[in-house]
Amino acid sequence: MANYHTEKTVAVTMDEIVNRVAKSPLVSIDLEDHLDKGEYAVFDVKETLFEGLILREKDFRSYLKEKDWSVYQDKNVGLICSADAIVPTWAYMLLVTKIKEFANVVTYGNEDAIEKELIDQAIDRCIGENNLKEKKVVIKGCGNVKNVEYAYTKITEKLFPLVSSLMYGEPCSTVPIFKRKK
Repeated sequence: MANYHTEKTVAVTMDEIVNRVAKSPLVSIDLEDHLDKGEYAVFDVKETLFEGLILREKDFRSYLKEKDWSVYQDKNVGLICSADAIVPTWAYMLLVTKIKEFANVVTYGNEDAIEKELIDQAIDRCIGENNLKEKKVVIKGCGNVKNVEYAYTKITEKLFPLVSSLMYGEPCSTVPIFKRKK
């Protein structure tokens, strides 16, 4: 009889368990799921300068034609100039046209700038993939997102005008950030 009683109790308990998190209207966003995980590469314009100081247009265009840009295939690339030289803006524009044929992302700056660009794109994807207007949104807090402060500041800035409420953490344990007045 004891076994019967235990089985009956378990059956009743199983019927009463309700996953309130799964039934909640919360939209949970994990930035890490949307981040491009590709390799980073930095292209230094210094290697194209005459005597490490001057960018000559003719030499630069020749360099662009001869270089094997496929080394940037599927990479996230930052453009910098480590030399104390004045590089015309159009030089960076030309570099983008060559590198972008192969790379996922091309931006100005070092690895930190690449990461920020990838975060911006991930946020835009999150917003584009989900109809977040007037939704209750939880931004997951645990993960391996670099530039954490930048990422969470930026996603808050972009979501603030859209969502009805914003929280940080996990759906079962959140920190309220704001709630729009009705």
